[in-house]
Amino acid sequence: MENSSLLLHRSVFGSSANSGNVMTESEAKRLLDDWVKNEKLKVHMKQVGHLMRVFSQSKEYGNEVSHRWYLAGLLHDADWDQWPDQHCKKIIGELEDRAIDPEIIRAIASHGPRFFGVEPVSEMDKMLYAFDELSGFVHAYSLMRPEGYAGMEVKGVKKRLKDKTFAAQVSREDIQDASERAGIAVDELIQFVIDHQASADLG
Repeated sequence: MENSSLLLHRSVFGSSANSGNVMTESEAKRLLDDWVKNEKLKVHMKQVGHLMRVFSQSKEYGNEVSHRWYLAGLLHDADWDQWPDQHCKKIIGELEDRAIDPEIIRAIASHGPRFFGVEPVSEMDKMLYAFDELSGFVHAYSLMRPEGYAGMEVKGVKKRLKDKTFAAQVSREDIQDASERAGIAVDELIQFVIDHQASADLG
């Protein structure tokens, strides 16, 4: 995904007049079904959405906030399957056309700062960036373990992180950068993913 054409060249997304406007979960999943044909990618997006919701719930932010966090995670890669050369422009345009809360749109725009040129600022931004690569990595590790997530330990994940040939497409630098921006140790982020990712609703 090292492509300068993905740079968004924007710092403002959506309209403040649309603050609080959200899609229902069923509407968001319908968009996902329409846009994403790759089932593995769809699993990834649902897992990240789940992690975002659970993390915000752990902060006791309330159901409305948690739903916004969930939508940002669920839809962050919605255009990658069919329009990789327009990632994240396509989904941002779609959500702006639907007058969706700008907080959700900006989080999606900032989930890969070195690709899109948008810095994560809010806590939602930073946690989407933090969970994105790490979620996929931990899931890849679970698929090679006979027990899946059961009994998985942080040290096992970190051992695989050091093996640059395992899930080579996952940027170890982005994982570290996201951890530092979020102010949460990588070990703590890994443990959170291990503890919660297996319970994601993939339906």
